[in-house]
Amino acid sequence: MQPSPKFRGEPTENIITGNVVLYGAICGEAYFRGVAGERFAVRNSGAQAVVEGVGDHGCEYMTGGTVVVLGTTGRNFAAGMSGGIAYVLDADGEFARRCNASMVALEPLLGEAEQEAKLTRDLWHGGIADEAIVKRLIENHARHTGSAQAKRVLERWNEFRPKFVKVFPNEYRRALGELAAKGRRIAA
Repeated sequence: MQPSPKFRGEPTENIITGNVVLYGAICGEAYFRGVAGERFAVRNSGAQAVVEGVGDHGCEYMTGGTVVVLGTTGRNFAAGMSGGIAYVLDADGEFARRCNASMVALEPLLGEAEQEAKLTRDLWHGGIADEAIVKRLIENHARHTGSAQAKRVLERWNEFRPKFVKVFPNEYRRALGELAAKGRRIAA
């Protein structure tokens, strides 16, 4: 989704879609060139989405899927989030203050080699390196919406990558570990 060609404002500072978009989404991809209202991707269980900012309560009670936020979030982000992964561009360094970290860990976005050194592949989201997931989704966002923000991030990737925060639910990490352990027992 993108603004009308007649729109003259900055998409990263304007609402493009209303509240509760992607509520309970189970699959698919969505790209929004602009900011979403409150409760974006609440109870998302499988959709992949990119948005250029969200209001309060983004990714609340999320159980699956992947969300990339290329801008600021409102308060209480990730409240009750038990699955899936969100990647947030924390340009102002204030995301941790707006995130409800009671059920999630906030981690840096690592490149594949760094991730390989720090985290067993069994704990990788979808078995793919986080950097590859984020870049692919941002590339899709740029292609489908013509987003200047996405193009800027990709062009200056080495500058922006360290500003991304991975929101990794504790329950999802535990479940991935249990699945890996079960797989190893079966293989043995």
